[in-house]
Amino acid sequence: MGELAKAVVERKQIPDIIVNNAGTINKNNKTWNVPAEEFDTVVDTNIKGTANVLRHFVPLMIQKKHGMIINLSSGWGRSAAAEVAPYCASKWAIEGLTRSLAKELPPGLAAIALSPGVVNTDMLTSCFGSSAALYQSTEQWAPKAAT
Repeated sequence: MGELAKAVVERKQIPDIIVNNAGTINKNNKTWNVPAEEFDTVVDTNIKGTANVLRHFVPLMIQKKHGMIINLSSGWGRSAAAEVAPYCASKWAIEGLTRSLAKELPPGLAAIALSPGVVNTDMLTSCFGSSAALYQSTEQWAPKAAT
């Protein structure tokens, strides 16, 4: 991530907006049965991945005195569900991280946690199986979200 930030600075292309959308989920399983490596992957991607982007790009945006940070969360970052505890915990962490970040940012910068709603993705299918098809596709969701 540091190399990307360095390349951005060299090209004088500091972002106005950052969207942290990395996310992964554990296989449905009771909390105590989720393998440690799988739990770590969820935490490393969803929490540490977001923190690494912030670590490298927020200082650049502060220098620019302008910018918006959007960290993708989930409905499960504001509630909970059985068999996806690592994912829920990681999205709760994103909510807290983003709220704290927002309090730290100077005027001209803002941060929000965005929950996109229930969208039919591969991740949803991994949890809901064929019932995921009952929800809107990304193609249906995107135009509504953009407005």
